Amino acid sequence: MINKIAASVADALAGVKDGSTVMIGGFGTAGIPNELIDGLIEQGAKDLTVVNNNAGNGDTGLAALLQAGRVRKIICSFPRQADSQVFDALYRSGKLELELVPQGNLAERIRAAGAGVGAFFSPTGYGTELAKQPDGTPRETREINGKHYVLEMPIHADLALIKAETGDRWGNLIYRKAARNFGPVMAMAARKTVATVHEVVELGALDPEHIVTPGIFVHQIVKIDRVATQAGGFKKAA
Repeated sequence: MINKIAASVADALAGVKDGSTVMIGGFGTAGIPNELIDGLIEQGAKDLTVVNNNAGNGDTGLAALLQAGRVRKIICSFPRQADSQVFDALYRSGKLELELVPQGNLAERIRAAGAGVGAFFSPTGYGTELAKQPDGTPRETREINGKHYVLEMPIHADLALIKAETGDRWGNLIYRKAARNFGPVMAMAARKTVATVHEVVELGALDPEHIVTPGIFVHQIVKIDRVATQAGGFKKAA
């Protein structure tokens, strides 16, 4: 019987190796799998390459992972926000490597990995510093129908950590509004995908037309309880 429900975050993240490439879903603070990030910190893997749209906010979630010294390199589109002090300090001190990727290219590079696309040409970044490799060497360019393009390579990952809303024991997932963001393409691009959900339903309860990430791309899910606060928001149950 297929049952991808893990007993705990620790069980789901057991075996993550040093030097892994880890994709973490989320856009700003929307859709960040904070419980999985905390679990990764506790698990202890280091020298990680992290792929995320941002580079952490405040001192929790991805910022906490950076602050713990577990990340060697980050691949993202928007590393600096008003509260990105952890990234700023690490980058300025030379303790963190950055690969800056335009947002559309980042999403497409991840999608290409999941779709089996070897590489693709994009006009974004042509003629700028972003048309260079991380080591400063120029990327391949090509003129197609009178327009200039830059060759972009897919981004594969060893692990994807994503946040969904509802799942079943086969790993089928649906998301809540903007929390969907990078989760679906990251699930396809990683060798192992772990997702948190707030609700686990019986097989057949999810309308196939509403399933965004099919279970074939998900290896384990962890149920995270949620209770309403007096302010009307949500928090993890103790």
